[in-house]
Amino acid sequence: MADRAKVSGRFLFSAICCLLSACATSGDLELLRQDVDKLQRDSFSMRGELDGLKEKTTGVAKEESFNVVRMNQAEMQSQLANVAKDIQVLSGRFDENKYFIEKTLKDWTSEMDLMKAQMAALERQMKEMKDKSSAFEGQLKPLQEFPKEQEAERKSEASQKGSPAREEQAVKPAASDKLAKYDAAYNAFTKKHYKESREKFEAFIREFPKDELADNAHFWIAETSYNEKDFEGAILSYETFLKKYPNSKKAPAGLLKQGFSFIEIGDKKTGKAILEQLIERYPKAKEAELAKKSIEDLSKKTVKKKK
Repeated sequence: MADRAKVSGRFLFSAICCLLSACATSGDLELLRQDVDKLQRDSFSMRGELDGLKEKTTGVAKEESFNVVRMNQAEMQSQLANVAKDIQVLSGRFDENKYFIEKTLKDWTSEMDLMKAQMAALERQMKEMKDKSSAFEGQLKPLQEFPKEQEAERKSEASQKGSPAREEQAVKPAASDKLAKYDAAYNAFTKKHYKESREKFEAFIREFPKDELADNAHFWIAETSYNEKDFEGAILSYETFLKKYPNSKKAPAGLLKQGFSFIEIGDKKTGKAILEQLIERYPKAKEAELAKKSIEDLSKKTVKKKK
């Protein structure tokens, strides 16, 4: 395209020189005109090509700019996505820590509530035990005089029943042996050797089942179980004693202790019924007064629980 422009320029220059020299003919002028027209057409064509080239160049520049912008946008979006991902991870960790803290606080609160409830229950149990201990001491206080009274009674019985035995000692030495065995069993009881005492009283009953002291021996066997706090065993032993010897002098004491034994194992209804039976049968006995006091104590405890 540049060579064509050079040729056209030279040709135009030659034509102008011919005109100036006035040597041109009409044919030459016609040729010159054609060449000028052709030159104009070529010029327009070149201008069009230049414009197209500019447009292409401009499009390429725009496309490259667009590509750069697209790349920048893609990079920014990638960075934003990474930032969003990091934020999501941090949010998850925050939620996890929050849940852990809330769960820990909730567990601590539950444990504290449980400990408070257990402490309250222990305090109630301690109070109930103190009340029971006080009531039991009140019941035992009058009974502390029993051993002395029973020992005096036993000595009286022994003196009454022993005198004939002593009178016949030379003839019947077995009577002295019998009393010695009874005394040995009772002495073991006074020394709080309850198992030994029980075994000796049982041996005495086996050897002398119809003796006048057999009823006392049955009573003391029941007493050994009661003092060992074997209340169920005591209940059975007192029952055996009361059935065999309903008219014994120790029957009121047997009913009283049997009633106390039922109360100790938690059967207050039966215990109260036995104490009421004691009051009805032996209203003037000292055991009846103890039975009345025990029933009053049971009634007070029942009223307190209802409140």
